[in-house]
Amino acid sequence: MALVVLLRGVNVGGHRTFRPSLVAQQLRRFDVVNVGAAGTFVVRKPVSQVTFRAALRGLLPFDTDVMICPGSELLRLSKGSLFAGEPLASDVVPFVSMLARRSQPSSPLPVRFPPTGAWGLRLIAQQGRFVVGVYRREMRAIAHLSQIDRLYGVPATTRNLNTILAIARVLEAPVRRRSDP
Repeated sequence: MALVVLLRGVNVGGHRTFRPSLVAQQLRRFDVVNVGAAGTFVVRKPVSQVTFRAALRGLLPFDTDVMICPGSELLRLSKGSLFAGEPLASDVVPFVSMLARRSQPSSPLPVRFPPTGAWGLRLIAQQGRFVVGVYRREMRAIAHLSQIDRLYGVPATTRNLNTILAIARVLEAPVRRRSDP
């Protein structure tokens, strides 16, 4: 079974920078596909999470949270109606956050930040380790996203919906053998 690997807080604002494409190349024995520049990988060769996490950590020049889940969990999430009924204006970004482990929020969903006035982030739903929401394109977006950690009491890392759908496409694509043309 394929794995989905998300790194937290890398290649953002010049901090904890690395080249994900080079790391994926160094991990080619696991048939790793890099998705974007934010530390998002799909591991297509069957391998345990423990084994892959150790191999990945050995290549990173810094310490960071590494969230790993079976690809089937992300595929199941991507097949649902994540944002049904949500008006998605041009200044609103749909996202999915992966929690470091399953946890329940300290307040029932839906939740908005800030709690009064114009919202900057709204959490709509949760499916297992995944939290679904929207945020406004504004300077405070990262501060609002940090509220997910506080609400759930565990680290979370966030990807926009386009990245989640790109991961699903990689998971659904047939694996080509090296001898294929």
